[in-house]
Amino acid sequence: MPQWKPFPYGDRAYRYAGEALEAAWPRLHRTDHEPFPSIQAVEVRLHCSSGLPDPGLGTRRLAECLQQAWRSFHAGDFCAAVEQGLAVGPIGQVVAARAAIIHAMFLEPDVEARLDILQDVVLRSEAVCRMAPEWPNAWYVHAVALGRYAQGVSVVKSLASGMGSKVRQSLEHVLAREPQHADAHIALGLFQAELVNKLGSVAAGLAHGAKKETALAHFETAIRLAPESAIARIEYANALLLLSDKGAAVEAMRLVEQAAACPSMDARQRLEVELARSELLSEA
Repeated sequence: MPQWKPFPYGDRAYRYAGEALEAAWPRLHRTDHEPFPSIQAVEVRLHCSSGLPDPGLGTRRLAECLQQAWRSFHAGDFCAAVEQGLAVGPIGQVVAARAAIIHAMFLEPDVEARLDILQDVVLRSEAVCRMAPEWPNAWYVHAVALGRYAQGVSVVKSLASGMGSKVRQSLEHVLAREPQHADAHIALGLFQAELVNKLGSVAAGLAHGAKKETALAHFETAIRLAPESAIARIEYANALLLLSDKGAAVEAMRLVEQAAACPSMDARQRLEVELARSELLSEA
């Protein structure tokens, strides 16, 4: 692993040692519904995913390794989370991918390095989706990594190469299996808003089924499912600006103000809140 920029907001703020991780899990994972990696959950994942290889550590040790990777993720030790997740094979891909994506989007200043990280996540995630097609978050990390990669290389070029269809299909896989996946609603709402912005409402609707009303409805659903989510409000604001809604600037600012006031329980949420605060400062 290369030297990654460390999480800049304190190294002890979001530590969930021992049983604290499981106790905080429902709030930490309200937006993605990833099951806590208990021994039983690991056994179920391996049993249900016939193509997912067992790393041979035993379910107790495997559960402990996955829990430690998630502790690293929530604490902002993103490099460690990637290493710990990948060390146990494909079953650790979701936590490794989440850590890599957050680092790439919030902490990696070099554009080429960011794209390399995202491309690596896309390739690994595609393999895990084939191994465990019933795992919602395997599809989710694939969609997000591919979508962010597409943004980095030009949305229009990405659509021409078929990336857009893959992003949409992966997000639809998520919501077919977990309709209350707030993060997927956010991603699909932004995806549709970008399509309408780039292609126009008629072409976006005909080619991808993307509509302004549907995009905004996804954000409303996400905020209903996760009322303390800063990123839901940030991306909702971005979508309003992309769609050039009447009064969009005023409403977008209101949403960013709300995002800046959201609580943060882990490093990811803190980075999202700080993003909102930085946007407010830039507008001041």
